[in-house]
Amino acid sequence: MKRKVCPIVMGVCSLFLFLVVVGCAEMKGSDLAGSVLSALTTAGGGGGLDEATVAAGLKEALTVGSERAVAMTSKTGGFLDNNLIRIAMPDELSTMAKTLRAIGFGRQVDAMEVGMNRAAERASEEAKPVLIDAVSQMTLTDAMGILRGGDTSATDYFRDKTSDSLRAKFLPIIQKKMSQVGLYQQYNQLMGTYNTLPLVKKSEFDLDNYVADKGLDGLFATLGKEEQSIRANPAARTTDLLKTVFGQ
Repeated sequence: MKRKVCPIVMGVCSLFLFLVVVGCAEMKGSDLAGSVLSALTTAGGGGGLDEATVAAGLKEALTVGSERAVAMTSKTGGFLDNNLIRIAMPDELSTMAKTLRAIGFGRQVDAMEVGMNRAAERASEEAKPVLIDAVSQMTLTDAMGILRGGDTSATDYFRDKTSDSLRAKFLPIIQKKMSQVGLYQQYNQLMGTYNTLPLVKKSEFDLDNYVADKGLDGLFATLGKEEQSIRANPAARTTDLLKTVFGQ
């Protein structure tokens, strides 16, 4: 007689989403993989997984997953080379950018776009302690909500719990990194050149907040994309453990 899979065990599948984000190859043979396999064996014997065990496993998975997601966005090219999260010239400056390109300043406009992405990459590392802190404060109710939620429930949890604290931490770091990559100088030169042109509408723009907001958007988009992928895509299950769990 074929035994039905317990809803709690099915819920455990959700916690593996972020294990894939962290690099599934590294998980094979790890302590976390061993503990989850042990728990699944116990469940198969009829014992079932209690919610506290599931929550503890989810916390550990999200901790490792957060570290890997931050690593993905904070590396060189993490923003610039990723079309999903690349920071483009803001719409508010599109007229300025188009005008400057037309008079031979295209290279400078491109350099400003590169600078925005480099600043976001360098600041992204600052997200890790905030995300880890959010995991540590997760309640049993939070954990169960994530397990039973939709295809981006874990990402939605992070966005809800960390957006304000991340932004407060991001902004001064963004400002520091923007200075380090020469973005302020690039921006001021472009703005100065544009504002001296006849018959143009003078532009002012809050570049600091724009780059900070786009940096956070990129981080959450990365988490959400990976979460959706592993829920829907069998090819993303690259370890025996994932194949066993999701294969059910």
